[in-house]
Amino acid sequence: MSQITVRSVVYQIDGQPYESRLAFDASHKGPLPGLLMAPNWMGVSAGAEEIAKSVASKGYVVLLADLYGQTVRPSNGDEAGAAMMPLKNDRVLLNKRMQVALDHLKTQTEAAVDTSKLATFGFCFGGCCSLELARTGAPLKAAVSFHGSLDTPNPADAKNIKGSVLVLHGASDPLVPKEQLPAFEDEMNAAGVDWQLLSYGGAVHSFTDPHANVPGKMMYDAKTAARAFQSMHNLLDEVFKG
Repeated sequence: MSQITVRSVVYQIDGQPYESRLAFDASHKGPLPGLLMAPNWMGVSAGAEEIAKSVASKGYVVLLADLYGQTVRPSNGDEAGAAMMPLKNDRVLLNKRMQVALDHLKTQTEAAVDTSKLATFGFCFGGCCSLELARTGAPLKAAVSFHGSLDTPNPADAKNIKGSVLVLHGASDPLVPKEQLPAFEDEMNAAGVDWQLLSYGGAVHSFTDPHANVPGKMMYDAKTAARAFQSMHNLLDEVFKG
């Protein structure tokens, strides 16, 4: 893996500081596609940084978005839930924080980004965030959700989606209600979106998280994780070509 640098990107939203993380190959000359990463409900964490670095090593500039604020770093599920739920219940606020992070990915000066090649990906709650950002009509070539919820308060907003959508779902995930899948398919079809939904047999929630260890509920699955990341990279190769 190439040597990936991580830098803090600090900015204000409504007078409050946010600290995202930028992962990039400092030795690379010239602009690279930019990816906005929405982390799981634990927010900006060491595990999220490792994922950002791994993805950046494939030839991207990755901004790991701080969606909670510089002082909010959950250390357990209760704290994570308290930070997440206000955003999950207010998609306008969620989208504002995602959009500001995307703007900073494009305008930061640490690493050159080809702003004609932008995409977003996210995990669990972050998957929801990535799909919602796409529904705003943000200039994204792709939006990718790993084991994320698929519901949205405004399904008609899918008509705004400009790029391809990829959902990577654990077929045995008890935390994503099964009725969300056909609803999502209907939403995408009605809007004429280029979409894919890959359902991995036997996988439950958090299958990409090496620290997930709640059998039957949230569990790491190395084989499924590798397949899912490969599917994302295949799509990014396709949408960014040329």
